[in-house]
Amino acid sequence: MLAETEGMNLDSMYGQNHDVYHEFPEHKERIDNLKKIDLNFAKLVDEYTNLNRQVIRIEQCVEPRDHFFLEELKKKRLVHKDRLYAFLQL
Repeated sequence: MLAETEGMNLDSMYGQNHDVYHEFPEHKERIDNLKKIDLNFAKLVDEYTNLNRQVIRIEQCVEPRDHFFLEELKKKRLVHKDRLYAFLQL
């Protein structure tokens, strides 16, 4: 999946980068550690990252979709972000 976004500006045309490290910069080390020791957390990070990449591709018109589809992806991304945050607070 990374190859699909290489060369792509990860700051979407809306000016926000939503990758997990930009969303939680104060938790970078904890994220890295949890990804190594907790398979559920690692899977959640992967799912979040994939959703984020899909949103970026749509916003940059690489993968055209309608507005409603994009908004549903953003809602899913937000749910994943909330779940990641809950993990980081444990």
